[in-house]
Amino acid sequence: MLKQELREKTLSPQEVRNILNADNKEIVELCKRASILPRKNNKGQTYFSYDEVKNLRKVQAQKNAVTNPIAPVENKQVSAVRSILNSLQDMEKNLNETISRVIDEKLEGMDEVVVELIRCKTDNETLRQKIISLNKEIYQLKNDLSAYKPVGLGLYRKKERHSWD
Repeated sequence: MLKQELREKTLSPQEVRNILNADNKEIVELCKRASILPRKNNKGQTYFSYDEVKNLRKVQAQKNAVTNPIAPVENKQVSAVRSILNSLQDMEKNLNETISRVIDEKLEGMDEVVVELIRCKTDNETLRQKIISLNKEIYQLKNDLSAYKPVGLGLYRKKERHSWD
């Protein structure tokens, strides 16, 4: 009989707010989650049964368990994230050092190659100037050669050049 009296006992919204330590908005949300429709008495006042409040309390406990995870779990997650970040930073540092070392090794002989390239370029320019000079000399010698005309019997005579030729 005592259980039946408890089940039949009605609670006002104010009493439900005090029991659940929640405001009206949260109680409405809990009612939606628990599929509970508040009832109204003959005077139009809203009331809840004891069982309904019990169900609301269970839903509230489940909601709080989901929205407020346990602190040690958070600490484990934070430490795991920090550990991952530290690992990533170490990997980045190692990659940078390795790449820098490989590039330095590859470029080590480049100084000698650059010096040799400059020397070859200088030699090339010197030879180019020499070719230009020799071409001028060949042109001049051809002009001098064209001044000699065969006379016969293997003899040649130098023809006088005029300034207009």
